Amino acid sequence: MDKEKLLELLKPQASQEVLDTIKDEMIELHPESLADLMQEFDDEHLLPIFNTLDTEQRVAVFYRLSEAAQLHLAKSMRFSRLVNLVAQMSHDDRVDLLQSLDDELSEKVIRSLAKVEREDILRLSTFEEGTAGAIMTSDYAWVEETNSVREAIKKIKREAPDKETIYTIYVLNDQRELVGFVTLRTIMLASLNDRIEDLMTIDIISVEASDTQERAAELLSKYDLIALPVIDSHKRLIGIITFDDALDVVEEEATDDFHKMGSVSLGRMSLAEAGIGTMILRRIPWLLILIFMNLFSGAGIDFFSDTIQSRIGLLFFLPLLIGSGGNAGAQAATLMVRALATGSVRMKDWLQLLGKEVFIALGIGLIMALTVSLIGVAKGDSEIAVIVGLSMVMVVVFGSLIGMLMPFGLQLLKLDPATASVPLVTSIADIGGVVIYMGIATWYLSVVLT
Repeated sequence: MDKEKLLELLKPQASQEVLDTIKDEMIELHPESLADLMQEFDDEHLLPIFNTLDTEQRVAVFYRLSEAAQLHLAKSMRFSRLVNLVAQMSHDDRVDLLQSLDDELSEKVIRSLAKVEREDILRLSTFEEGTAGAIMTSDYAWVEETNSVREAIKKIKREAPDKETIYTIYVLNDQRELVGFVTLRTIMLASLNDRIEDLMTIDIISVEASDTQERAAELLSKYDLIALPVIDSHKRLIGIITFDDALDVVEEEATDDFHKMGSVSLGRMSLAEAGIGTMILRRIPWLLILIFMNLFSGAGIDFFSDTIQSRIGLLFFLPLLIGSGGNAGAQAATLMVRALATGSVRMKDWLQLLGKEVFIALGIGLIMALTVSLIGVAKGDSEIAVIVGLSMVMVVVFGSLIGMLMPFGLQLLKLDPATASVPLVTSIADIGGVVIYMGIATWYLSVVLT
C-alpha cells in the first residue's frame, strides 16, 4: 500500500467496495509500517485516516507515531475516543502521552478513566524523569509462591490479554515482595500439582525505581532479559521494564550524547520538529563561547609574530598542524565518551588508558610527521620540514591526550562526559597546537640554527 492508495479513504466519491478493500489491506499492514505511512501526510489528513482504524489498530499505531503527530491526534479527536484510546494503551505509554498534553486536557482525561487506571497513572507519574520508575509499566504477570502450577496457569490465562509480557512470571510472597521468577516454559512443562516455590529461580536481577534508566538498560543487555523487574525500597515489585523500552532509552541516550558532543541538545525534540528559532537558540551558545576561546589562538599567533615574519613559510603549515591536533583529539574523545557510556571503561582505568594513548598518539604522530615533512622538503625548505615534523608529533600527542582525559575529568566532577564535545576538544587542541608549533619554530630557528 502506498500514500496515493491511502488517500482514497478521504475521497467522498469513493465506493464502499473500494473503502472496504483498502481497510482490509490496512489490517494486513504491520502497525509500524502503517505509522510510517501516516507520517507522510499533513496534520489535516491524519485524523480522518486514524478514524478508519479499529480500536486495536489505533492503539498499536498511535504509540508508534511521532510525539507531534500524537499530540495533534489527541487534541483533534473526539474526547470520548481519546479516553477510550488512553484506557487501551499500555500503562507506560499512556503516562507519557498524558504528560505531553496540556494540564487541563490531561486532568480531564484522567478524571474520565476508571478508578484503578487513575491510580495507576498517578502512581507512575510520580517518578522522576530519567529514573527506572519513569519508564516502567505495571502490566506484569505474577503469581504467589504458594500457588500450584494449576492455580498459576488459571491466573495467567485469565490476566494474559492485559499484560505486557507473560514469558517471565514474577513470584511474590504475601507481602508483595519479589522472591523469585519462573518462566512460562517451566510452568507449562511442570506437573499441575507442583508448587511455584519449588520451580522458581531466586537469583533475581532487578533495579530500584530510583535507579537510572541507563542502569536498567545496561542490566537488560548484560543478562539478555526480556523484562527487568522494578522494586521499591522494601523489595516490593512495582513494575517491569521491557526490552523495547530499554531500546528506546539506549537510542535516546545515544542521540543525546551525539548532540552534546556537537555542543547542541534538542531534548526530546527531533530535528524535523525543531523550529528555526529553537535551533538557533540551541546552537548559538557554544559557538559564542568558542569564539572567545579561539581568540587565544589568535593571541598565540600574535605573540610569535616575529618568528612568523622571519619565516613566512611557517604559515602554510599552520592550518594543517592545528587541524591535525583537533582531529586527533576528537577521535580520542569520541572513543572515550562511548566507552564510558557503555561501561566498557571505568574511572579506575584512566591511568592504564593514558599510557596506552601516549604510545598510540606517538605512532600516529610519527607517521603524520613523516608525511608532512616530505611536503616541507618538496617545498624546498628542509628547516621548516624539521620544525613541522617535530610539531606534528607533539600536536597529535597533545590533542589525543586532551581528548582522552577530558571525559574522565568531567565524570570525576559528576558532569556528563558527553559534554567533552568535539568543538570544545578541537578548540583546546587548536590553542595548544599554535603554541607548540610556534614555540618549536622559535626554539629551532633561534637556538639550533645559531
